[in-house]
Order: sequence, then structure tokens, then C-alpha cells
Amino acid sequence: MDQDLPELPPDAFAKIDRHPDPLFYAQPRFVTHIDAAAIAAVTDLYREVVPAGDVLDLMSSWVSHLPDEVAYASVIGHGLNAAELAANPRLTRRFVQDLNAAPDLPLDTASLDAALICVAVQYLQRPVAVLSEVARVLRPGSPVVISFSNRCFPTKAVTIWHELDGAGHAQLVGLYLERAGFAHIEGRTLRPEGGPGDPMTAVVGWSAAD
Repeated sequence: MDQDLPELPPDAFAKIDRHPDPLFYAQPRFVTHIDAAAIAAVTDLYREVVPAGDVLDLMSSWVSHLPDEVAYASVIGHGLNAAELAANPRLTRRFVQDLNAAPDLPLDTASLDAALICVAVQYLQRPVAVLSEVARVLRPGSPVVISFSNRCFPTKAVTIWHELDGAGHAQLVGLYLERAGFAHIEGRTLRPEGGPGDPMTAVVGWSAAD
């Protein structure tokens, strides 16, 4: 049971594949996990919400979906596969870390202007601990943008993710952010379920202002 979310079932964050995550991600996957229209919707949201400052792309890969025309001060990439991160041209710095084993981020407090988690939140087994760290490293009033679809690696997504629909996923991510101390939380439907292509939803949380 996650002590930050005692109202959830004891096995809410169990996985079908209980082997350490780094084993699963040891082989690089140079593919995109959502279709082009969903990627474009995420990029449009980043264009609107993410300032051109210091950005953390958490649980990243070989692409970050950031708008090409924006010159960010820095983009720090985190993931579980060093080859994927090395192939990402937007990253100015990168680190490999298993957040389910060690949620503490090796980053300074109040050092970043935005954080991103794209199609990966479903794999976090200690989401509140990780997002509390995100809140710590963000400057006051900065956003974390968590976007997700109905796609996942099923053996690595946590049990509760499988048990919820799209609206339930948004409510769950909102709960994570609330428990992590984000001051303002907003849900966005980027591409609706039931339409052509991949649905896409985002939940944005803003760190507390001074």
C-alpha cells in the first residue's frame, strides 16, 4: 500500500511483471508510443503551458515532443535507457534512474521552470513521492504537465491504471498531484476517446507560488 494514498486498495500499485523495471527497459525502443495527431496535441499544450526556461523531461526517451521553434534554456532528460536518452536531440543533460526504487531526484530545489511526464505516469509505483520531488525542484508557480493515452506496456502499468477508464485516469493523476502539494490542478482533454486515432488527456499541476 502507498502510505500517501491509503484509501486505494493494497495492491493498487502492483504490476503483472514484478521484475525490476531496468530489466524491461534495457533494450532501447526507438518508436513513438502514440500516433502523430496525439503527439501534435501534446506539443500544442507544451507550446501553451511550458515556458522557455529550464525544463525536466521525466521518464523521457529518444523524443520529447517539445515544439521545435522554442529555444529552452535547458532540457534535462530522465529515463531508464541511456541509449534512448543519448539519441534525444532536445536534451542538454540526462540521467538514468529507477524512480520506483529511488524517487529522490538529483536536482536542486527550485531550479526548474517546468516538468513533463508523457505517456509514462501509469508505471509509477510511488507517484506521490515522485511528484513531491517534482514539486520540490520546480520554481514557485511552475507547471508539471502529465499527459497520457489509453496505450501502455500492460505488464508494467500498475493495477489501478488497468481498472480505470480515461476519466478515472485523469482523476487519479489529479489525486497524485493534490497529495504531492500542487496548488492548482487542471485537466485537459487533448483528443477525445471514441474518435479516430489515439485519445489524449493531460493533467497540469502548478507548484505553489511564493
